[in-house]
Amino acid sequence: MKIFPARIHILLASQATVGLIIRRGPSKQVATILWDRQCDRFQLGQWLKGRIYERRSDLSPDGKYLIYFAMNGRWQSEACGAWTAISQAPYLKAIAIFPKGDCWNGGGLWTSQATYWLNDGKYGHQILRDTSRVRRDTTYAPIGNYGSECLGVYYPRLLRDGWQLVDRVQLDKWKDQDIFEKSIGNGWILRKIAHAEIDHPEGKGCYWDEHSLINRATNATISYPQWEWADLDGKRLVWAAEGNLYAAEITAEGLTNVVLLFDFNDMQFQPLAAPY
Repeated sequence: MKIFPARIHILLASQATVGLIIRRGPSKQVATILWDRQCDRFQLGQWLKGRIYERRSDLSPDGKYLIYFAMNGRWQSEACGAWTAISQAPYLKAIAIFPKGDCWNGGGLWTSQATYWLNDGKYGHQILRDTSRVRRDTTYAPIGNYGSECLGVYYPRLLRDGWQLVDRVQLDKWKDQDIFEKSIGNGWILRKIAHAEIDHPEGKGCYWDEHSLINRATNATISYPQWEWADLDGKRLVWAAEGNLYAAEITAEGLTNVVLLFDFNDMQFQPLAAPY
């Protein structure tokens, strides 16, 4: 049996120097980890035996709250097997939980530090438990129309966070590539190639990303196909590849002083309780 590296997706708080790492592996086990981006320290939150749909999840601007969509397939449980929840980051214990019962729509986005949009769609959620700490934003409408699954939350999040959608390419009936770009300074552009395909590479899901750097002056492209997530963190570039998180300085010549921040591959499931 082939063993794949841990899969990493990261949510960055826009108004605080923290991030939330969603670490998946094996395929039905996922952990959340708080990332203090000032000192690059990492704090384990909780594990879930199931799936968190990272592209339908979001971290509040102040980094205090997480909204996420999850599925464990226990369809007769009070969470109905698939649900959207709000928790105190980096934990998963819900302060508000909205059972779904299927994997259409689900998840959401933060529209401010205390308001969120729920990706309800025509199939809707139930309310099992709600909270007065944050409230639902019923006036928000996501930018664009990218469907009812992961891309309907993920693409509006990218656009909100400074990415530009520069091209959409349909390679085949069930094989799409959407190209996002973000300026990262010193004459460079970070390009994100977002794949959506049924016949995806082994070890990846139907939605997966790869990245490259584009030199503005020469238009030269440096491809980094192993990068599954990447973004700008202040003046440095940070990225995840093969279960590891890296950072580097951006100069006119390219990336320098590459540092391994953390290796998430050896983590194993632990039954942990939230401190609330």
